[in-house]
This record gives sequence, C-alpha cells and structure tokens, in this order.
Amino acid sequence: MCGRYSLHAPAEEIARVFSLSQADNGLLCDVGPRYNIAPATPVLAVRQSKEGGEREPAWFRWGLIPHWLKETGKGPLLINARGETVAEKQAFRTSFRHRRCLVIADGFFEWQVLHGRKQPHHFQIDNGALFAFAGIWDRWDGGNGDSVESCAIITTRANDPVSLVHDRMPVVLSRDSWDMWLHQYQDDRTLKETLRALMIPFARDRMVGFPVSTIVNSSKNDVSACVEPVGPALSMGDVS
Repeated sequence: MCGRYSLHAPAEEIARVFSLSQADNGLLCDVGPRYNIAPATPVLAVRQSKEGGEREPAWFRWGLIPHWLKETGKGPLLINARGETVAEKQAFRTSFRHRRCLVIADGFFEWQVLHGRKQPHHFQIDNGALFAFAGIWDRWDGGNGDSVESCAIITTRANDPVSLVHDRMPVVLSRDSWDMWLHQYQDDRTLKETLRALMIPFARDRMVGFPVSTIVNSSKNDVSACVEPVGPALSMGDVS
C-alpha cells in the first residue's frame, strides 16, 4: 500500500520535469516543501486537459470519492487501488477508464514491524529525483454547487528493497510511460493491455530505502527530519 509520501522539490523543478507551461505557475505556487503527506490532504498531480490533451497540474484530495456516491464521508477512505483489480472494482473502474493522473512525489514511506514496533522507511528513486505514482481521479458533485476532486494511488506487489518491509508498493511510472498512462484510449482492450503492462514493480536497481525517524508516524509532523536516514540503506540481510 501507500499511506504517506513526500514532495519537497521547488515548483520550478516540478514544472520542468513534468513539462508544465508557465501558465500553470499559479497552481504550483502553493506546493511548498512537504515531508509527510497524509491521506485526506490536498496532493499535487498532473492530468490531461480537456481542451488540447496537454498536461496540466491539479490539486486533489487524497482519498477517492466516486462520482456516484450520494454522501461524502461514508465508507472507507479510498487512498489506494490495487492494480490487479482497478479495472473491475465499482469504485475505481470509471476513473481508470477515463480519469488517470500522475501523482507527483520524490519519496514514499512504508513501515516494518520489528519487535512489536513499527519502523518507518523512506524510499527514493534515482537518488531523490522527482517521479510519478500511477493515479486515478474523480469529481464528486454535491448538487448544491459544491464539488470535490479526489484521487487514489495504484499499488502493486513489492520489489526489493520494498519487499523487506511490506508486500505492496505504489506503482511508480517510468518517465517514458507518463504519456501512455495519461492517453485517452478508444477501446477497452487496448487500454487494459497497455496499462496492465505499466502497473508493475519499479526497477529495484533504481530504488533505495532507509530507516527514518518515528516522528513520521504522526501526520502532524511535517519537517525535514521525516526523510533523513537514521540508519544504513536496506539490504537483503535486513530480512527479519
């Protein structure tokens, strides 16, 4: 699963990496350094615009609210969707078909149970580079003019080193697959076959994980110490 992540790159770097236009700067100005992003908070993502199919930034509430839900706040918080079933599950299938996004991050957390306590670990790609989770989004309208745009992050089986800590991990999309993920496909077979090939564990040789302070266990703590190593990087000798 993926229940916390980080994003502390400057807006200019985000715009460059994700090929966002100067006109999008207004939406990026509130990014700020975030070291402990938690569910039910606003998260930054990239989607295709309706007009020309270009990339545009968007802020979503993390925790998908299906458009057909009568009331918000009912049922579990849908922060993750399993890649194996996202195309069939009622809560996710329409979003998977029509509303996919790139959730921007530079690291994510998973917890390992050691001697009765949970030890958090922070995982990075390519020495802390920006990357994108595979995401889906939806728009819920309350009928009185209120609307909420929300998202979920897709997960898959864990690779090494994540498997040393947890059996699931978020789907991290390689940069050359971003456009494939956002593309609007004309038939379901092509969509499912293409996207199924992307919802796989990320290359283990480009990922590193290390233990971090337990202050990240509380979502109230959003400081740089949340992502600072407190021990060596994970290795196969760390399997308990």
